[in-house]
Amino acid sequence: MATKPTWQAVRSEPPGPHALVTRTPTPADATAEETLTPSLSELLIRSAVGLRDRTAVQALVEEDKLLSRDNVRTALVSKQNGVMTCRWESVAKRTHTLGLDDGEQAFLELVLSIAGIRQSYLTAVALLDERRLKILLQALTRLACNDRIAIGTRV
Repeated sequence: MATKPTWQAVRSEPPGPHALVTRTPTPADATAEETLTPSLSELLIRSAVGLRDRTAVQALVEEDKLLSRDNVRTALVSKQNGVMTCRWESVAKRTHTLGLDDGEQAFLELVLSIAGIRQSYLTAVALLDERRLKILLQALTRLACNDRIAIGTRV
C-alpha cells in the first residue's frame, strides 16, 4: 500500500508580499536522485526576473493544469543559456491555437497581462472557475506588493 507524500513549503526569497512559494517533497518521500532534480516549476520560478515575471510564473505554477499540457509547455518554455525560462511572446502568439477551453484561455491571457505581454479585458474573470479566480486575485495582490489582503472563502 503506497503512502501519500507529505509536502513542505520552500520559499525562494525572503517572506514578503511578493514571496514565491513552491512545494517540494520532503526528503523522506523522495529518492536521492529526485531530490537533486528540480521540477520544471522550480526552474521557471528561479529564472523569473522582475516582479511581473515572477508573479506571472507563480500564477501558472499554482494553476498547474496549463503547465501539465504538452502543447502549452512547448509554446511557453525554452532553455536559454542553460536556464529554463518562460517565452511569454511565443505563447501570446499561439494562445488561440492551443486548444484551450474558455476558462483556460481567459486565465492564460490574464497571466500574459500580468507579465506585460498582452492587454486583456478584466471581464474575462467571469470565465474563471473559483480556483483560477483565487490564483489570479492572489497574483494581483502579489503584484501590488500587498500582503495584508486575504484571498479565500468566506465562512
